[in-house]
Amino acid sequence: MFLGSHSPRLDDKGRLTLPAKFREELEGGLVITKGQERCLYVFPMAEFSRISESLRTAPVTAKSLRDYSRVFFSSANDDVPDKQGRITIPPALRDYAGLTRDCIVNGANTRVEIWDTERWAAYLTEQEESFAELSEEVLPGVI
Repeated sequence: MFLGSHSPRLDDKGRLTLPAKFREELEGGLVITKGQERCLYVFPMAEFSRISESLRTAPVTAKSLRDYSRVFFSSANDDVPDKQGRITIPPALRDYAGLTRDCIVNGANTRVEIWDTERWAAYLTEQEESFAELSEEVLPGVI
């Protein structure tokens, strides 16, 4: 499980140092792809395989599934962190997420999300008020 928020920076080669607490779960390989709200999703290889299998068994007659799968898989890039825990984010994914230098790396349960710092701040400002009021509707009986 990935938890917490971290503030690494992209270097000039498009590399990002993963937070130390995330490295062990990602050291065997990972997949980076486009996420919602213009962030990037980073999945451990096993989790990406699980998602891939779920999408593979879904009906291809559903247009929304085809559309989502095309973008999700065509933008996916597999990587293995180097000895310093760095991953390389391809230029197309950096452009999609608006990543330049300052980033936010968030734990999001079974995945990691990478955000541009300013984009994350704007998103969080927009969402925090409704978050305080949604728990009953979104998570009935869980919390």
